[in-house]
Amino acid sequence: MKKILILAFALVATAISTTTFAQGTKKGAAASTVDIVDFAVSSKDHTTLVAAVTAAGLVETLKSAGPFTVFAPTNDAFNKLPEGTVGTLVKPENKALLTKILTYHVLAGKFNASDVVKAIKAGKGIAEFTTVSGGKLSAMLQGSNVVLKDENGNTATVTLADLNQKNGVIHVIDSVVLPK
Repeated sequence: MKKILILAFALVATAISTTTFAQGTKKGAAASTVDIVDFAVSSKDHTTLVAAVTAAGLVETLKSAGPFTVFAPTNDAFNKLPEGTVGTLVKPENKALLTKILTYHVLAGKFNASDVVKAIKAGKGIAEFTTVSGGKLSAMLQGSNVVLKDENGNTATVTLADLNQKNGVIHVIDSVVLPK
């Protein structure tokens, strides 16, 4: 009986998490009633990001009024990094570097996908954004996909856009972008 209750709870929690995640994907969807951090916590695809944000001490910042635009790498994106990288970064002695990397994924202000595409077109194919860490992040179109290029020339593709939250917007990306 205990196993059945645990399984039922897990299925309900998964359904709630999936429903919450799917609601943010609707074009023109209204802002959520949760903040960026709470939304990420509800996503099974962003557990590594949540652990890193917690280790860097950025939870309260990303729960504040914002607004923020977060390019959120998935667990698979973090898994593309060399083995042991994430484990090393979340150590207390590497908090400053981890903070720099994470804030490189954040823009001050809310930039929906249409805003990013408009900036790319205005920039004749490339838009340059200054991240919260102070670094530069470029955006361009490859077909209908928005692709980010970091200061090292590495790229990440936006795989899910416009997950509107009460304090900003999340765009899911398939790779971790890194500052110089």
